[in-house]
Amino acid sequence: MVLLKVSLVPVRFLLAVLVLGLFLLSAEARIRRYKWEVKYQYKAPDCFQKLVIAINGRTPGPTILAQQNDTVIVELKNSLLTENVAIHWHGIRQIGTPWFDGTEGVTQCPILPGETFEYRFVVDRPGTYLYHAHYGMQREAGLYGSIRVSLRDGESEPFSYDYDRSIILNDWYHNSTYVQATGLSSIPFQWVGEPQSLLIQGKGRFNCSLPGIEAGVCNASFSECSPYVLTVIPGKTYRLRISSLTSLSALSFEIEGHNMTVVEADGHYVEPFDIKNLFIYSGETYSVLIKADQDPSRNYWASSKVVSRPSTTPNGLAILNYYPNHPRKSPPTISPTGPIWNDTESRMAQSLKIKAQQGSMYHPPPPTSDRQIVFINTQNEVNGYRRWSVNNVSFNLPHTPYLIALKENLTDQFDQNPPPNGYDSTNYDIYSDPKNDNATISDSIYRLQFNTTVDIILQNANTMTANNSETHPWHLHGHDFWVLGYGKGKFDMSKDPKSYNLVNPIMKNTVAVHPYGWTALRFRADNPGVWAFHCHIEAHFYMGMGVVFEEGIDKVGKLPSSIMGCGATKGFRKP
Repeated sequence: MVLLKVSLVPVRFLLAVLVLGLFLLSAEARIRRYKWEVKYQYKAPDCFQKLVIAINGRTPGPTILAQQNDTVIVELKNSLLTENVAIHWHGIRQIGTPWFDGTEGVTQCPILPGETFEYRFVVDRPGTYLYHAHYGMQREAGLYGSIRVSLRDGESEPFSYDYDRSIILNDWYHNSTYVQATGLSSIPFQWVGEPQSLLIQGKGRFNCSLPGIEAGVCNASFSECSPYVLTVIPGKTYRLRISSLTSLSALSFEIEGHNMTVVEADGHYVEPFDIKNLFIYSGETYSVLIKADQDPSRNYWASSKVVSRPSTTPNGLAILNYYPNHPRKSPPTISPTGPIWNDTESRMAQSLKIKAQQGSMYHPPPPTSDRQIVFINTQNEVNGYRRWSVNNVSFNLPHTPYLIALKENLTDQFDQNPPPNGYDSTNYDIYSDPKNDNATISDSIYRLQFNTTVDIILQNANTMTANNSETHPWHLHGHDFWVLGYGKGKFDMSKDPKSYNLVNPIMKNTVAVHPYGWTALRFRADNPGVWAFHCHIEAHFYMGMGVVFEEGIDKVGKLPSSIMGCGATKGFRKP
C-alpha cells in the first residue's frame, strides 16, 4: 500500500499542474463573442431624423471590451436588405488573420444582404482602437464603434486613474451616402460640403428652427439628441479614450476649465504632456487623463470644433457633470469657442510633442531603411471627373480582392505594373495648382520585400483651388509605423532625413500630413498579407486617395472560403 501511495503522488501532482495550467491559460486568453445585426433604422442623433446604419439598434455600436491576447469573435448578420457591408477593425494588426481585416476589395468580398459572416481575430496589444464600415462610404452612415483592450491581469500601466471612459467624436451629414457618392462621381463635380453637425459619442444638436426644415423631421425634443453627459466624482481621475471617426473634419476637443494629460496614442504610451485642447484627426485615438478638481457645485462644457477648414458647422457640445449635480443642468457659462481654424502652427506643434514613452514595451525604429517611397497627394481630373491621386495615380478597387487574387495566382484580376515610387520633386511646385490636371486610374499595388524596412514620405501640395492645401490623415492597415518627423514645404531627400527622430518616435497607425507640409514614417513589412494605406477622409478615399501594399503573400495561410464569392471567386465559396 505504501508503494501504491507513492506512485499516486506524481499522478495527482501532474493532474493538479495540468488543471492549474488550463486555468491560467483560460484566464490569460479568453474568447469574447459578439452577435451583431446591421440594419437601417430611422434615428435623430442631432435632432434631424434620417436613415442610419445601426448595430443591434445602436449607433455608435456596442463597445468591444477585451484583454490583451483575447480572441474576439463577431457574428455579423447583414440586414441592410439591398446593400453589402464589411467592417474593418481599425488598429488591430490581424497577425495571422489578414483575411479578417474587413477591407472590401482588399482582403475580402463584401457580406451580401441576408448573409451572416464571422470575424475572428486576436487583439494582441492593449490600447484604444476602433471598428467601422469599410464598404463604399458607409462609415459616415453611423456604422462604427470602439474597441478597448486592457492589459492582462496583474499588469499595470505607467499612469494611474480611477475610471475609464470611451468617447468617439464624429461629424454628421443629413444627405445619405448615396447622394454624396453620386455628387462626387458626377460631371460637373458636386462636393459633399461641410457637415451639418458634430457629434460627441453619437449625440449632437442641429438648429431645427432654420428655414426650409420639414416639419416633424427635426425636433429638438427628441431624446436621442440630448447632449452626451460624462458624470464625474469630485477628486477622481478619469482616463478618457478619445477617438475620431469623422468623415471629413479635423477637430479640436476641449473640456472647459480642465487641462488634459496625453498618455496614449493609437495604442502606444506617450511621454505625458499637458494640453488645453486636443487636435485629433479622423482615425486617430488618444487617451487623456483629467482630474475632477474644479468647483463641484456646477457642470462644465465639453466641446469639439472643426479646424483646418473654414467650416460653417457649429461646435459639438457635451456636458461634464460633477456628481451629485443634475446631469442635464446646463453649465452657467458660454461654451468654449475653440482655436481659430487655420492655426496650423499650433496643430504642427502638438504633432511634434507626441513622443514615445520609453520602457520595456517600446521598440525603437531600425536606424536605416531598405526602401523609400514618396507619396505626393494631389487633386486631379480623369476624363473630366474630379479625383484625388497619389503620384498622379488615382486608386480604384478591383472586383476580385487582392488577397484572394494573389494567393490564388489570379494575375489577370488587377494591373501588374508597379505604381510610381515618387514624383518629379525637382520641378513640381507644391504651392500652385497642378499644371497638368490629368491623372490616370489604376488598381496596381506596391510589392514590398518581406521583413524589410520601408520609409514613406507623405508630401502635401496645393489642390485644384488656388492657395488651398488640405490636412490628410493617413491610416495604415496591418501595421504600426514610427513617425520620424514632420516638416513644412517640400521634403528634401538629402537634408530632411538628418532631422529624423530615431530616439523616441511614437508608433501610430494613423497620422496627419499638414497643409503644404510632409510627414515621414517608417515600418517593418513583417506582417504577411495585403494592406490598404489611405486617406481616412471618406470622400478622399472614395475619390482615389489610397494605395495597397503586399508583403509575404507566400507566408499567408489557407484562405477561408467565407471571404470569397465575388469577381473571379464566385465559384470558390463553399456553403
